[in-house]
Amino acid sequence: MASGENLKSNGERLWRSLMEMAEIGPGVAGGNNRQALTDEDGQARAVFQKWCEEEGCTVGVDDMGNMFAHRAGGDPDAHPVYVGSHLDTQPTGGKYDGVLGVLAGLEIIRTLNDLDIQTKHPIVLTNWTNEEGSRFAPAMMASGVFAGVLDKDWAYDRTDAAGKRFGDELQRIGWKGSEPAGAREMHAFFELHIEQGPILEEEGKPIGVVTHAQGLRWIECTVTGKGQHTGSTPMYMRRNAGRALARITELVHEIALQYQPNAVGAIGHIDVYPNSRNIIPEKVVFTVDFRSHVLETLEAMVTELNETAPGLCADIGVKFSAELVGAFDPPAFDARLVDRIRDAADRLGHAHMDVISGAGHDACRINGIYPTAMIMCPCKDGLSHNEAEEITPDWAKAATDVLMHAVVETAELIRR
Repeated sequence: MASGENLKSNGERLWRSLMEMAEIGPGVAGGNNRQALTDEDGQARAVFQKWCEEEGCTVGVDDMGNMFAHRAGGDPDAHPVYVGSHLDTQPTGGKYDGVLGVLAGLEIIRTLNDLDIQTKHPIVLTNWTNEEGSRFAPAMMASGVFAGVLDKDWAYDRTDAAGKRFGDELQRIGWKGSEPAGAREMHAFFELHIEQGPILEEEGKPIGVVTHAQGLRWIECTVTGKGQHTGSTPMYMRRNAGRALARITELVHEIALQYQPNAVGAIGHIDVYPNSRNIIPEKVVFTVDFRSHVLETLEAMVTELNETAPGLCADIGVKFSAELVGAFDPPAFDARLVDRIRDAADRLGHAHMDVISGAGHDACRINGIYPTAMIMCPCKDGLSHNEAEEITPDWAKAATDVLMHAVVETAELIRR
């Protein structure tokens, strides 16, 4: 690449942008609450659009609210190289999850403008709508519609806890565009994200080269017993759905342990009925979350749950049923782009290691239709989806520099 090691971001400018964006939708403990399609999300979008237009980009918005800031390339017929992530947060989110990937892309455009560098392919910076799925389930919703995995009308009908529709709220905050979601074509897509885990920091590696992401299966389970008085029902006569939950919780843990180091599993969401202090639980509804980057492992874990859990429940007089309520297969990212990220890290002198993403990202959706790759930087103590989430300016800059080299190489530098 003609610019070589001289092509580096302005780390101080990047950090200022991160801190300025964090002022929109502040949390209660130093982080952010900027959930999808809230007024705060709308404010963040307006600031982002302003920053992009100041750099000469043309900003388009599709009918899922996805934002695309277009920097022209030398060949008007060349498909763009896309880079980005998301600006929405968890209710008690941090300042970097998603946002780093968006503003690192902005810093790339600013740096290229500073150095008067032109690429053959246009570069398009993207803010995907509702990646988190915290207000409107599921996660990665708008990138899912873009990729053809989710139906647009179905997405519009998703409601939040107050019963407000996604489509109505998108219209209300003024970010429903006219462009059909998925109408764009990509040469490639890159996403930078914080690791959301402890491995990179523990290994002392500032760059994670993401080779795969975990697939997942969400299995909603219902165990049904009999609600009886906790004081007057003899122990041998009890049909305790709570006891069944305890048995299956341990089963899920044991299943995931069998497939180490390639799998994880836990029970997250739990509803207990009638949830009274002096009534034995008559029904418990809970969701098992299995994840692995190996498809065969993922399917084997689900099979073992479905084969073993009914017997554990029958042994104590409780009925078991299960329904698959969420699933996506584990993606392997584009090998050519992954190699390009490794080469960029080597060229810039940054230690790196291959990692597997334990969380879902918009890149996982786009990977199904266009060549895609991800970069990760460490986060302190592996803490994420938490207001105490933290990274260092050096980590942010190193990852942005690697991202920039990979993006510019893919977009093909025009030599002058």
